[in-house]
Amino acid sequence: MSEVHRVDDSHARFSLSVWRPILERARASPRAITGLLVGGIVVAGIETALPLFVARIIDEARKGDAAVLAPTLIAYASLFVFFAIGVWVFIDSAGKLATNTAHLLRRDCFAKLQELEQAYFDVRPTGWLVSRLTSDCSKVSGLLPWCLLDFAWCTSIVLAVTITMFVMNAQLALWALAAVPVMTVVSAVFQRWLIGSGRHARRISSAMTASYGEMLLGARTTKALAREEENLAEFQELSTSMNFWAMRGAILSSLYVPLMTALAATAGALVLWKGTSDVLTAEGVTLGTLIAFMQFAALYAQPVQELAQRFADVLNASSAAERIQSLLMTAPRIADAPHVVAPASARIDTLRFEAVDFSYREGVPILENFSLTVTRGMTVALVGATGGGKSTIVALASRFYEPTGGRVTIDGVDLRDRPLAWFADRVGLVPQVAHLTAGSVRENIRYGRLNATDAEIEAAAQRVRAHDFILALEHGYDTDVGEGGERLSTGQRQLVALARAVLRDPEILVMDEATSSIDTATEQLVQSGVDEVLRGRIALVVAHRLSTIRRADLILVIERGCIAEQGTHRELLARRERYFDLYTSQFAADRERQILRTQDAQQEKTVASLIGEDALDDA
Repeated sequence: MSEVHRVDDSHARFSLSVWRPILERARASPRAITGLLVGGIVVAGIETALPLFVARIIDEARKGDAAVLAPTLIAYASLFVFFAIGVWVFIDSAGKLATNTAHLLRRDCFAKLQELEQAYFDVRPTGWLVSRLTSDCSKVSGLLPWCLLDFAWCTSIVLAVTITMFVMNAQLALWALAAVPVMTVVSAVFQRWLIGSGRHARRISSAMTASYGEMLLGARTTKALAREEENLAEFQELSTSMNFWAMRGAILSSLYVPLMTALAATAGALVLWKGTSDVLTAEGVTLGTLIAFMQFAALYAQPVQELAQRFADVLNASSAAERIQSLLMTAPRIADAPHVVAPASARIDTLRFEAVDFSYREGVPILENFSLTVTRGMTVALVGATGGGKSTIVALASRFYEPTGGRVTIDGVDLRDRPLAWFADRVGLVPQVAHLTAGSVRENIRYGRLNATDAEIEAAAQRVRAHDFILALEHGYDTDVGEGGERLSTGQRQLVALARAVLRDPEILVMDEATSSIDTATEQLVQSGVDEVLRGRIALVVAHRLSTIRRADLILVIERGCIAEQGTHRELLARRERYFDLYTSQFAADRERQILRTQDAQQEKTVASLIGEDALDDA
């Protein structure tokens, strides 16, 4: 057996506490719970009463007392009407409870994900998160109502039948309960096995969901690199492991329920043996009593079997409940402290980094003793090699993370002393990879400020020079961008994201290589609009293409989390150090690309003229 198939059940113990978040949300439907419990108890009571009527009918029929027999038969038939009503009540209540609980779980899980900081998503695959909101919520919410129903119904039947049997004949009742201790031991043993298999299956299920997502999002990369066979092999390994643990759980469940049923049937056989002996020896057991006890034994086996099945289901679903609980109980690392106060003014004049240290993983510093002051109307550009810490700086300025040392302040106040929502409303971010939602261009720009008018949306697009390309689309601003903006080019998506940030009219504007995917011609067109947008704000610009930041008030060359060089474009070029090397090497590369494009254009003209001459000769 491979390593992935080995089970460590040492910690696989069932705990009702993992179901607390689900039970708390189920309590929001008190009428459904009441209907569920009342319906189950009524049905259980009627099922317990039916064998008593059967015993009475048989004994009265043997005596030939028709005057007593007729009313008993009518009452016996009437019970089935109330039985049907009770079944309808608890089924209807169970459906409502399952639907409402699933709704509240999904809502609260989604709300929790909105609260959590960026670091939470950095270390968890998408499949893990999607599984919490879909399969896990559906599994536990669908199981809960039927568990509550069976608990009410089975407990009522077991108690009622047990009490009734002891009242009718205590000796036969003891024979009927002889298998209960054995059932308890069997349940304890199967508990560890079932919950261990369930945990492994849910863990692999999340990995498979993540694999699906990566395959769909990276389909183009897979085709380009011819990775189909390798991807299939990796998925096959996950699928094989999933099949192993799912089969293991199914086999255990298939053994558990029949075993419990067999033990209950053994008790019924003992009752039949003892009761028949007592009837034959005339020891106070009538034929009606024996038949009633046989029905009680069969009735007793049914709730035991149901409880065993539900217990197996609960054990299998406990891993899903654990994961939902782990999500709902996760406390955000970045949250408003009790003392935070929103200032009266929305204006922000100064953003300052004061000896900031930061690391994503302990012992691996990204920023060390980083200090910077940016005032209103000032544009600071960050340049340097990949991995130097540029994007981390703007992420800290956006409060996606918090410093591990030092502090970030606005107007002299620590960011941690300002409300998250208040600060987020005053920050506009244009990321390197523009994220668009399914919908129209207009809806994606309006996402920056939901109450914006159509005129304001178009004005924002005009400021970043996106208006013309939008009008050229099939339906203009109402054109559907597709999932993730797939129907637009990369550069067009970035222009829409830029217009969205401009519409927000932020105090602090952060641009993380926002024009990196725009061609040079479009970039020159957009740059004048960007300069206008940056004016009068606190602006942080991460730039790969250095031609876009020549007019920045301050340029920082970031290396290994520190400022290696700083100054204006002219000052840094005059020093002929790191920035000079970066700029000249990039300028040379751009110049070479321009020469190649010119040569290609000349070749195309030459070929076109030759084709034209050949056409004339043919004529």
